[in-house]
Amino acid sequence: MYPTEPTHTEELEAFIEGERPLEKDVIYDYIKAFDTTKMDEGVKYYFSENDINNRKIYTIKDGQKQEDRDATNNKLPSGWHKLLVDQKVGYLVGDPITIGHKDGEDIAPLIDLLCEDFDDVLPELIKSASNKGKEWLHPYIDPEGKFDYLVVPAQEVIPIYDNTKRKKLIGAIRFYDLDHDNITKVEFWTDQTVTYYEILDGKIYLDVSVEVNPAPHFLYGEQGYGWGKVPFVEFKNNEEAVSDLTFYKKFIDAFDKTLSSTQNTIDDIQDFVYVLKGYEGQDLEEFMTNLKRYKVISVSDEQGAGVDTVRGEIPVEAVKEQLNRIRESIFQFGQGVDVGTDKFGNSPSGIALKFLFSLLDMKANVLERKFTKSLKQFMWFVCEYADITGIGEYDNQKLTFTFNKSMLMNDMEQVQIAQMSTGIGISKQTIRENHPWVSDAELERERYENEEPEFDLDQGEDDE
Repeated sequence: MYPTEPTHTEELEAFIEGERPLEKDVIYDYIKAFDTTKMDEGVKYYFSENDINNRKIYTIKDGQKQEDRDATNNKLPSGWHKLLVDQKVGYLVGDPITIGHKDGEDIAPLIDLLCEDFDDVLPELIKSASNKGKEWLHPYIDPEGKFDYLVVPAQEVIPIYDNTKRKKLIGAIRFYDLDHDNITKVEFWTDQTVTYYEILDGKIYLDVSVEVNPAPHFLYGEQGYGWGKVPFVEFKNNEEAVSDLTFYKKFIDAFDKTLSSTQNTIDDIQDFVYVLKGYEGQDLEEFMTNLKRYKVISVSDEQGAGVDTVRGEIPVEAVKEQLNRIRESIFQFGQGVDVGTDKFGNSPSGIALKFLFSLLDMKANVLERKFTKSLKQFMWFVCEYADITGIGEYDNQKLTFTFNKSMLMNDMEQVQIAQMSTGIGISKQTIRENHPWVSDAELERERYENEEPEFDLDQGEDDE
């Protein structure tokens, strides 16, 4: 009933727990079995490399099906997937996230360790996770002893979890090709060390170019140390870790096919189809030559003889209706905002705008929860580095992450609500934070307090 041979995961666990050198062939088997097809598909559709680009048109010749290279074959890939992904990225992190502390503790030293690059890294993580289903962030300490991090493509990382609940990351295999050589570099990470390998000509070897192998995660002074955790953090798009494309790819393909086929028809009907009756020439080539050169053709004097022309017609309304239906399905199943809709008029109310954004907000909330968990895991490494270097002691579990979502608002309506909220128990700070003209409530408060009261000369003269 059960296999007598251990699985690859069980073999890896045994090596990791026993702190023994890992069998190279086990790692190579993992790499060969790693399937990135769905990840690559999401990336391709983001850059409009849709399946329609591979479409071929066939004909039957001599009883055999073969590609018709002379047929009109327009390939018009749409950018729906990019639009939906970019909407989500802009909605979630169009404005940088706010990192805080539950107890109000000063965490400025931690934020400084992240540098300004983090505000650019997070949108890339969301974009990549939306395309592939997941992306990885690799924290490390550089040779100069500074904390840094690297976004590692999901196609390059094979996670290894414990074989019980599959929640604890006990190892990670990272592999990538070198641009200038036919060599694949391989790294095997545990919670304490990293071992380097190379794949050359279908075989895997220890990387002899690395002086210390296995090596510690980082050096502090002259001593090598391990983080105590595998230094890779997974940022998942959703619970299933699948691409957004999964839920609407077929509708994009249908849109591309309908649009491209319609364009084929438009191109083809630019020419007349000639119906010949009683033509006295020898062949069709002679007919076309006489028509182009002399603008006349010879037909018999029999009754009914002549030349008729036929031009195909495009079912414009049917095509338009079908494309609109597919478009609506793409936005619905892709949980996006159809900004081209006219259902809400030219100046929609706040309630209408919230309804318009409801599907996008639902999708974004799922990713927000997953990313908040991953950000706390990542910040564990930042807090650990701060402790090691004497910057301070921080608890990553007490950090908070606020996604400042960007949603269209009816400014006039928001201003009126702000005015009506004055004097009913709502603080001025809260009103400032929700005013459409204010992006930084604290800065606006300082500006307001620093303003000097203006003296109206005319008013003063009237009072006298």
